[in-house]
Amino acid sequence: MNMTEVDHADEYQELPLEALPLDGWHRARGARMVGFAGYHMPIQYDGIMAEHQWTREQAGLFDVSHMGQISLTGEGLDAALEAVLPADVSGLKAGRQRYSMLLGDDGGILDDLMISRRGSDHGPDGDDIYMVVNGAMKYDDIAWLLDQLPDAITINLMDEQALLALQGPRAAQALASIVPGVDALFFMQCGAFVWGEHDLWISRSGYTGEDGFEISLPGVIAAEFADALCVIESVKPIGLGARDSLRLEAGLPLYGHDLDINIGPIGADLGFAINKRRRADGGFIGHDRVARELAQGAALRRVGLAIDGRLPAREGALVFAGTKQIGTVTSGGFAPTVGAPIAMALIDPDHAAVGTTFDIEVRGKRLSATVAAMPFVPHRYHRQPS
Repeated sequence: MNMTEVDHADEYQELPLEALPLDGWHRARGARMVGFAGYHMPIQYDGIMAEHQWTREQAGLFDVSHMGQISLTGEGLDAALEAVLPADVSGLKAGRQRYSMLLGDDGGILDDLMISRRGSDHGPDGDDIYMVVNGAMKYDDIAWLLDQLPDAITINLMDEQALLALQGPRAAQALASIVPGVDALFFMQCGAFVWGEHDLWISRSGYTGEDGFEISLPGVIAAEFADALCVIESVKPIGLGARDSLRLEAGLPLYGHDLDINIGPIGADLGFAINKRRRADGGFIGHDRVARELAQGAALRRVGLAIDGRLPAREGALVFAGTKQIGTVTSGGFAPTVGAPIAMALIDPDHAAVGTTFDIEVRGKRLSATVAAMPFVPHRYHRQPS
């Protein structure tokens, strides 16, 4: 299937798999189900290539209910979160969203996440921070937050909520036809909406590089809402396989593969998520490493690779400059929109400049690869005019 996420779909199956709210909905539509992040999840319906292309041209509906949705409230919330996140939480306005990370004591990435402020309509203290973390890490993340945050902060795992993502150039038109006003959002904006008698929280964001939305809604209405979207001609359900190939073309890292505890934000090319104030003032766990790598550089850098030929390089493939190993592939597969294999790798920074060529060892063969600018396919986010 040539998809990193699918290739590793069984790695979180130590415990019995659970069913998400749309489990039966997926099966009724002929989805091929696999275990991922502790849940039964759909890999594909009509085929990965077809679903990838549909999302690029129309609107794909993804079930991402395995992700962890967390609500945080309490006195001193902004300061408490700025002690554990490198994000500018105090500068986050209501109805705005940011990408951030949880960092370990040594500055390695424990998880990456999205954080937004839901404002005065949520939370007992007149404010509420909403966080979405990776499904395989959500229980570890909550345990870590409980250890780090003061007792005044309440952490609530919103396990009654489902999470859907509608992605593609026709996503706004489709969603606005059943949720009026949602098309007024710009990229990384979010807000409260209503569908019938049900409250929704919707952000204009996603994991494909396309314009789109992520919709948090009560799990008990998820199937009904998905049905309402899928009767629209431009909308089809899409599985994990196409989600992975789309995010790879968009140059978006996957935690547990391109990101983990061994790499920090600077080496991972995620320095954009730490603004000037937070870099200078510090005060967050892992700041020492961030400051050091900003000044001196990181030992490894995440880069994109264009690979000659048709054979894809998989995660774990070794990267060589002559006889010297300089890195390792972290994600790879055939890119349908590009029409060729692509990959991400962590490599020696001396070889990380765009245009640098070297070899990747795949199945005993050496493939020529070139460092490529990411994203491989341009993002089409609906940004607010500057």
